[in-house]
Amino acid sequence: MHSDPIADMLNRIKNASILHHEVVKIPYSKVKGQLADLLLEEGFLAGVDRKKDGVRKYLVINLRYEGGASAVNGVARISKPGRRMYVKAAEVKPVKHGYGCAVISTSKGLMTDKRAREKGLGGEFFCKVW
Repeated sequence: MHSDPIADMLNRIKNASILHHEVVKIPYSKVKGQLADLLLEEGFLAGVDRKKDGVRKYLVINLRYEGGASAVNGVARISKPGRRMYVKAAEVKPVKHGYGCAVISTSKGLMTDKRAREKGLGGEFFCKVW
């Protein structure tokens, strides 16, 4: 069992995109579902489905490619279970000059760095995707 399910999810997406897989299956949780929806909204994924296999729920993530190149070029988990990282709204900087996105867990739920800046919200700095 992984002690950091979010890092596991990000690594599965990154590794699958490097190997040019169409889909990747990830065990389901509410936070992972929200993160997948956010990445879909931002154009890093082609689709997200929630499936159930008996008792187990999982996410089926369709990876996005443009001209043979993956939409996900890299991921970085910032806040880890052993060392949580929090940021104020003003401290949130654009990722890769605006080509990537940072995911912040705010009091209003998960949101991108851009939306967090607009709403003036800080929170736990989850990860960066570019």
